[in-house]
Parts: sequence; C-alpha cells; structure tokens
Amino acid sequence: MSEVKVNKISPRTNCGTVTVGDSGDSVSVTAGVPVTVNGDLKSNALKATDGGSIISQSGTTITLGASGDTVSLASGASQTGFGRTGTVDWQTGSIKTGNFTAASGEGYFVNTTSGAVTATLPASPSAGDIVGFNDYARTFATNNLTIGRNSSNIQGSAADATSSTNGQSLMLVYVDATKGWIPTEDQTTTMYGAQYISATGGNTISTCGDFKTHIFTGPGTFTVCSVGNSAGSNTVEYLVVAGGGSGGCDQGGGGGAGGFRSFTALSPASPLNGPAALPVSAQGYPVVVGGGGAGGSSSRNCGSNSSFSTITSAGGGAAGNHSPTPQRPGADGGSGGGAGSRDTSGPGAISGGAGNVPPVSPPQGKPGGTISGPGAGSYGAGGGGASTAGAEDISTGGDGSFVPTTFIGPASPSFGEPASSPPSEPRAAGQYFAGGGGGRPISHPSGGGAGGGGPAEGTAAANMGGGGGAGYGPGGSIGAGGSGIVMIRYKFQ
Repeated sequence: MSEVKVNKISPRTNCGTVTVGDSGDSVSVTAGVPVTVNGDLKSNALKATDGGSIISQSGTTITLGASGDTVSLASGASQTGFGRTGTVDWQTGSIKTGNFTAASGEGYFVNTTSGAVTATLPASPSAGDIVGFNDYARTFATNNLTIGRNSSNIQGSAADATSSTNGQSLMLVYVDATKGWIPTEDQTTTMYGAQYISATGGNTISTCGDFKTHIFTGPGTFTVCSVGNSAGSNTVEYLVVAGGGSGGCDQGGGGGAGGFRSFTALSPASPLNGPAALPVSAQGYPVVVGGGGAGGSSSRNCGSNSSFSTITSAGGGAAGNHSPTPQRPGADGGSGGGAGSRDTSGPGAISGGAGNVPPVSPPQGKPGGTISGPGAGSYGAGGGGASTAGAEDISTGGDGSFVPTTFIGPASPSFGEPASSPPSEPRAAGQYFAGGGGGRPISHPSGGGAGGGGPAEGTAAANMGGGGGAGYGPGGSIGAGGSGIVMIRYKFQ
C-alpha cells in the first residue's frame, strides 16, 4: 500500500477552493481524526448512515432529527432552554364528562352538564408537573369540578379542591411536598384550602364569630348556594323543636312539650341529640315549623311536627281532661301530656303520655306526669319537658332543654326563655326551649317548665315548643301549646 504525505494542499487557483476527490468518489477520514476549519467543524447538514439528517440548518433555523425520529438525552445528561414554559397540551379531542385521572403536561375541557366530575391529580408528582382544567359548558357552579389531591397537598392543604365558578379555567403546577400543587393561572383563588358554606333563608340570620345561624320561626327554605370542604365547612348543625301540646280542662294536666332534637349535646345535663352534623349540597331544603296544639275550649290538641332535612321532631302530646268528657290519660308525643285529675274517691292511677313517640335515638323528650292511686288527684299533672318529665302528682311542667348563646348567636329579638335559676343543669349564657305545661290544682294555678311551658290557664310562648297550661272548671279556657322553631348553624369563614 502506498501513502502520500504532504504538509499542505493549496488550491490550483486563487479562488480559495480545494477539491478532494472526483465526482462519484468516496472520500474517507480515518476514525478519530478530526476535520476542522480553523478549529471548527462546519457543515450545513450532519447526516446518519441511512441518509436522514441528524442536524440540519436552513437560514437561522436549526433542526434536530428528521421526521419520525426520536430525539432523547443520554442518561445523566441535562438540558437547558427546553421543556415547558407554564403551558399544557389541551386535549381538544377528549372532552371529559365523567371522573378521570389527569396526566402531567395535559389540559382538559370538563363538561359537567350532566353531573359533577372529579379529576384526580397525578400520583407521585415531580416538581414542575403541570395540569390544566377548563369549564367546557360553563356549568361548574351547578355541578362542581372536584380536584382530587391524590395524597398530595393543594396550596399547602391536605384537602381536595372544588371549582364552582362558571367558565373557570385554571392551571396547577406541582412545586414540592409542602405546598404541593399551586395555581399559577386562575380566575379565582378562593377554591383552594379551606372553603365554606354560603346559604340563604330563615326569618333571622344571626352571626356569632365565624358561625352563622339561620333561625326559622315559620315555614321556609334553607338554600345552600355553595358547599365548602372538610378544611372549612361542608356540614350544618341543627336544632329542631316541634309545637307543644295543649293543656287539659277542669283540673286537667299540662301539655307536653314539642320534640327537641339537636346535632349534639348542648350542655352536660341535656343529652338529647340527634345524628351528627348533617352534610349538605347546593340545593334548597324545605323547613317545617310545627304549630302548637289549639286551646281555648274543652277539646285538647297535640302539637304539630317540625322538620329539616332528615330530622323530624314530633309534636307534643295533649294533656288529660277531667271533664266534660273525661280523657284523663295524657297523650303521647315528643314529650307526653300530663294526666288529668280524677275524683279523689276514684280507683287506680292515671297515666301521663309517653315521651319520645315515635321513638328516635337519642330520645327527643320526656313523659308527662301521672296521678297516683286513691287519695290523690284533685289536680292535673304537669306535662313532660325536653330534659325532665312531668313529676308524678305535681302540677309543674317538666323543664325544657338548654341552648347556649354561642349556638343561637346574638339574635334580636332573643329566642327561648332564660330560666331564673338552673332547673336541672349547669348553665352558661343561653336559653331554654320545650318546657312542659303546668297542670291545674283546685286551689291555685301552677307553673310551666323552663323553656316556654305555659302556666295553668296560660298559653305557651310562641317559638319555644312549650306545652300549654291546664284550664280550671268544666268551661275553663285551656292554654294552647307554643309553636316550634328550627335553627341551622354553620361555619361561614
């Protein structure tokens, strides 16, 4: 094999062009030998062995790879100047109408026309991951988009986010484990972290600190305009008191208080309570406030039910009569009516009405007082109250249950009855509701229980659910039961 070695090849002319090889020839450079011009490798195109361009230049545009190629970085290599700049690839060909899991780098148009949708964020995200969402049909306010956090924080809160603004478009970027996903573009920022219920309805709305209480003294609708989340509020507390029963006539008994149901024990000695605070959704909830049993004649009458959502309190039981048509046992109800008087020579006992009828757990009221055997009964017994029964052979009505001012709020006018002394329980600032009505002894009137129970020959106060007082004599006027009340409380900020 021959070799030609020179130190320099000069052009044959002064044009500056040196040609190596002839047309059709292949000119090779030994592997490892660089080809440079003044130290630089220069070419308008660097091609692979299959003829495809690896790097090519046209004017100021440089292209990496050819059509169909995959350009990737070697393991351990890093890049700058490439990647996303806060944008996503919007998936216009896949409108989401049901629950789905989002992928980083993608944006989704979500159609909630037919119902709410949950979009679950990517699992195990890395810093810089990005997703986007848009209200396709402008229906997020009616049917919300819930953004499931998938174990990562959203704006530093371990709670799902809810988009409830029509037409909302938002972008979330994952930053770190502390803050998690943070909105970088959004029409509103109130959807992140703690969110709270907003609602309308009621005859009075009372604010106490971070809580609002809607007070219904008559029928109406509690309308939830928007629902919060567990980090703020998405349940409501409640107090539902039914109408009280009327008293009895002619030394009759006192009327039973309306059923008393609340979301939790409101004081140590008032363990009457219903299920836990109720979850709500964006809709209207009818509220029924029961009326008291009518008085004024010898016809005794039970109170009417009150209700909100799944909670119903039973009307108070009417009291027993002595005459003109003896109906001496008290009637059953939320609290039972007191027994009517009997002739002193008459045999046997006369029972008061049962409380907590129909039964609920925990119970909503106590039984009415009874008249014991021979030698007793020249008076009617007191009606049952929410926290204590009408005592046997005693004409005073049973006490109602206590509700703290923090639940009612500083409403004006005030609601409930402040007892002159704690009847059966420790008492902070607050009011009583659902006291039993007073029976009627021969010699003198008797008092109603704390919480609006009417005294003998007296009508119970409105919107406390107390039982009516007994009448005196065959033609004596009997007291009507008091109407009920419904209160709904929630955290609004």
